[in-house]
Amino acid sequence: MSVGTCPREEQSRGFLEEHRIPELFNNLTSQLIFHRPDDPRDFMIQTLESLKQARTTGIDHPCLFDDSNIESVFGMLDPNTTGYIRLAQYKAGLITLGINKFNEHPPGSEMDRISLAAFKKEA
Repeated sequence: MSVGTCPREEQSRGFLEEHRIPELFNNLTSQLIFHRPDDPRDFMIQTLESLKQARTTGIDHPCLFDDSNIESVFGMLDPNTTGYIRLAQYKAGLITLGINKFNEHPPGSEMDRISLAAFKKEA
């Protein structure tokens, strides 16, 4: 336990992190700022419903970045256009995109080689 925190506060923090609540609110806030909808409440409800549907059906979730943005980040990490980046670069790239929780060994990757397809799937 850190100095000045109580067990209940630590439990609360753990709950929020376990359920990725800070990331959810960061995503909602970013979506609001990017789209600037006329009805922010309705927009947030629709975004949450889209996220829920994506979770249950496996479809793509609402994201501020399109494939060209993700490919640009990958390209910066792969300046020699080998088609692969190292695991450390993969992690740094996802963090750059605002993704803090991700698969440590994404499907389609080989040891320390992450392909563009594997990177895009995680982003």
